Amino acid sequence: MEDVTAPASAFDPVAIADWRRRVAQMYADVRRIAANDPAGAHGVWVQQRDELFATHPASPLDVVTSASFAGLDVAPYDPAYRFEATIEPAGQQRLEVATATDGVVPFERIGTVELGSLGSLAVWSLTSYAGGLFVPVRDALAGTRTYGGGRYVLDTIKGADHGMAGDSLVVDLNFAYNPSCAYNPAWTCPLATRANTLAVEVPVGELAFPSSYE
Repeated sequence: MEDVTAPASAFDPVAIADWRRRVAQMYADVRRIAANDPAGAHGVWVQQRDELFATHPASPLDVVTSASFAGLDVAPYDPAYRFEATIEPAGQQRLEVATATDGVVPFERIGTVELGSLGSLAVWSLTSYAGGLFVPVRDALAGTRTYGGGRYVLDTIKGADHGMAGDSLVVDLNFAYNPSCAYNPAWTCPLATRANTLAVEVPVGELAFPSSYE
């Protein structure tokens, strides 16, 4: 069986801090460009993420996959999957998720966003220091064309933030991306629960990654 262990640098605190800094800057660029050109912003996002995965010491790729990495599989931009949604009240729910690098991460559901005919997604808040919004999604393609555990749409804790449109939260599913555990089992990630599962297909965003350990 191949060794799929992540390189030690992937867990180095300084490397992780730089990764998050660069991700935050990438999303700042995306928000600025998306104000006039969402598809162009998506192209920037794809290009910069490929560069991070290929070259950054905190890349989540395992040592086998990184050697042959040729870019992430991302669907073309479709404006039908971009939403500006008001966060509506929802029943209280708390999650405590054990992760590889951040310990036990506590989340509380603060509401839901309606995404037209697609359905609704829960909006979670990180309740520990610094806070942040978290919106994962698992769609009907999970396990085939999209990652089986679901993808992340918003994770403002780590910089993945589409911003606001007035009082509405921008939720653009074209920017859905795989959690680190999709690339390497050395990582443990919060995944979409039933409250973040859609019964329909979401064929945009990052698609399933061909893992070297499967």
